[in-house]
Amino acid sequence: MDALADLLDGVRARGSLFSQTLLSPPWSLLFSHPTALTVVTMVRGSGWLLPEGGEPLRLDSGDIAIVQGPGPHTVADQPDTVPQYVISEADVCTTPDGTPVRAELALGLRVCGVSPDGPDLLLSGSYDVAGEVSRRLLSVLPRAFVVPATEYRCAAMGLVVEETLKERPGQQVVLDRLLDLVLISTLRHWFDRPETRAPSWYPAMADPVVGSALRLMHERPAQPWTVASLAERCGVSRASLARRFNTLVGEPPMSYLTEWRITRAAEYLREGETTVESIAHRVGYSSAFALSVAFKRMRGTTPTDYRRALWERAPRAAGTSRVPRTPELTRGRVPGSPRSPFREPVEAASARSSPE
Repeated sequence: MDALADLLDGVRARGSLFSQTLLSPPWSLLFSHPTALTVVTMVRGSGWLLPEGGEPLRLDSGDIAIVQGPGPHTVADQPDTVPQYVISEADVCTTPDGTPVRAELALGLRVCGVSPDGPDLLLSGSYDVAGEVSRRLLSVLPRAFVVPATEYRCAAMGLVVEETLKERPGQQVVLDRLLDLVLISTLRHWFDRPETRAPSWYPAMADPVVGSALRLMHERPAQPWTVASLAERCGVSRASLARRFNTLVGEPPMSYLTEWRITRAAEYLREGETTVESIAHRVGYSSAFALSVAFKRMRGTTPTDYRRALWERAPRAAGTSRVPRTPELTRGRVPGSPRSPFREPVEAASARSSPE
């Protein structure tokens, strides 16, 4: 794996929410649910993306936008159109005053008709991202950005549009994988744009020497690497590698390796009950003590305290008993039964079904 592959490998959709919405101007949807990433595209027509605290971004037909959470964002026909609907808690839709949207708006499992014959068709897909490796990816992305269709057309997006119009066995898994493909291919294209301020390690991966060193560190973090041993594997002198790495990546090789090892250690601590000693050996430290010293220097806390804090936060977030978080829970929502993209709040649905 290389640096980008490692970061993208941690971004996997689990039970992603996809919906298509048919609209007629004026229209405006406020997405307030705190998902980590949302993919937005105008399948037909045009609109504007308004990230919280950011400048409006134009969306023409076929453009793909990536929006970071957890703050809200709005998609509208014009920047000054007042939101008519609020989509919260991932799949609940209400009016701005909290009135639940009636079931007749739903035209299918994942298709909604605010205006069934409308000229504009908005598609959005969102999911949670968890873990230290994934957060490294989010940290290098802007709050929101658009990849124009005039530059890049993602072939997978057509499959997404087609899939959301059907109801088939295994559909959720198919949509999850398609969303992964759309996100990864869009990010890769965005990083390649000349005007994009990509993280320093991204162009460095194309360098024959520094790219090789980065791949070695990512593929084998447990290896007792030194600048000399990395240089030998890359076929250059120690001084040459150190100088070239620092110029392209912006920090010395060992500094980069230490940060990557601590990031991986934090990810393993999040995933389950593996001992600190075992994690230490997996990320290149000789003992739990050695890892603890490095971890506290980088993160301000010990591995044990870091994991304990994660466990204590998990019940409050999930409403469960105090148990360690498993890999399944840390990688996003576990797929369940299909849900309507415009589900009513539970309390509203209960009130309607209860006798007077």
